[in-house]
Amino acid sequence: MQRLTLTAGLLIGLAGCSSTPLGHSPVLADGKSATQSSTPSPAQWLGGLALPPGSFIRADQSLIIGAGDNWVGRAVLDVGRDADAAYRFFLDNLVAQGWAVVTAVRGRHSLMVMTRQERTLTIEIEEPLLGSPAVFMTMAPRNAAVMAPRKP
Repeated sequence: MQRLTLTAGLLIGLAGCSSTPLGHSPVLADGKSATQSSTPSPAQWLGGLALPPGSFIRADQSLIIGAGDNWVGRAVLDVGRDADAAYRFFLDNLVAQGWAVVTAVRGRHSLMVMTRQERTLTIEIEEPLLGSPAVFMTMAPRNAAVMAPRKP
């Protein structure tokens, strides 16, 4: 009983040390978080991409360069526990926003590749056996110069 009380006290003490919740604001290219900068909301950082209700960006795992329709990088999202709902949400809402589906594969490791104008969006949804799914959104220019590897 004494150990349980001590453990609970330590957990409460550690929770009190945190001043802001983790993962709610992405890290910007200048190294500042959203709370340190006068930057728009996450939907505006991501060029108005539709995000599932209640989802947020995991700042410690994301790298977003730029903002609005010109952002590039990788945003890692927490979308709750329902990977099927997240997959359907992205497929339905992004197509409604003018994104064309290049490929879509549904499974424990789902993948969607979409294009719009000169941009390519890749969405990966990994479903663990336990816990919440991980969603990775990667945005890049569609026609980025690709260098062919050379033989040594």
